[in-house]
Formats: sequence, C-alpha cells, structure tokens
Amino acid sequence: MANYKPDLSCQNKFIPINFAEQILPGTFEYALCYIVENKLDLSGFDVWYNNDKTGAAAYSPAVMLKIVLLGYAHGLISSRRIAKACENNILFMSVSGDVQPHYTSIAAFVAKMHEQIEPLFTQVLMICDEEGLIGRNMFAIDGCKLKSNASKDKFIGNKFEQRSWP
Repeated sequence: MANYKPDLSCQNKFIPINFAEQILPGTFEYALCYIVENKLDLSGFDVWYNNDKTGAAAYSPAVMLKIVLLGYAHGLISSRRIAKACENNILFMSVSGDVQPHYTSIAAFVAKMHEQIEPLFTQVLMICDEEGLIGRNMFAIDGCKLKSNASKDKFIGNKFEQRSWP
C-alpha cells in the first residue's frame, strides 16, 4: 500500500504577518496610503468629531477614507463588502492597520461625510495625474444607469427559453 503524507488542509495554522510588508512600493495600495497620509488635508473631518471628553473613540478618517477608496478601486461599492474585505483580505487589513469597522460605520462615514469626501476624490485624481500614475489614454468615473433588455427569458439561438430564477 502506498504511503502518502497526510492532508492537513483542515488544520488551522497561525501565520505571523507584518502588515507594513504587504503594501509594496509601486502598487496602487502604496500610492493610496501615501496620498491619503501625506498629501490630503483631512482637517475638515475633525469638526464632526466631538468625543475627546466623552464617548467611544472614532475610526480615523484617514483609515476610513483609505478603505473606502480601496474598495471602490476594487469594485466594492457596498459597505458590507468593504467591511468583509477588511476582515478577510490581507491588502485591506494592511491598508487599515487591521481596523475592522462594521458596515454601518462605513456607510455612515460615506453618508455623513460626503461633502468632505467629494473634493478629496478630485484631489486624489489631480495628485495621481501629477505623479504620472494615470495613463493619458482614457480615465473615466461614471455612475450612470443604463436601460437594458435583460429579463428572465434567456435568448438561445433563434428562440427564447423560459428560465425560473430563484
């Protein structure tokens, strides 16, 4: 009978991770962290927080902005998906410093701070353009909704096939 090494795929393993080593120079995550931490003026957020004497500590606006921008860049526009990524994705953990805000905190940050966040998007794009991080061919940000003819009936060949969707 053949002798094989055991399959330990169901075994838990603790792996030490240095978050600073996960964000490599030349990557989008590195540029995002550098821009948010060194180039943006985030003092506009301080007006909203009045918890120095009472109340729980708030998440840093820099951390919240980094995870929201990283989530949007990766196509995660749902606060639930961004929160899940902060729990499971090593890049989100590294960018946030292993802060794992609840999805309601992320949604509230985006909803309440939209007036402070909106000009920062423009600043980030301008800084990326100055640094040569944006290609000159085409760059677009669009959130428009388009009509489509998608339906529960799926077109196959020359006939429609009725499909029941869950």
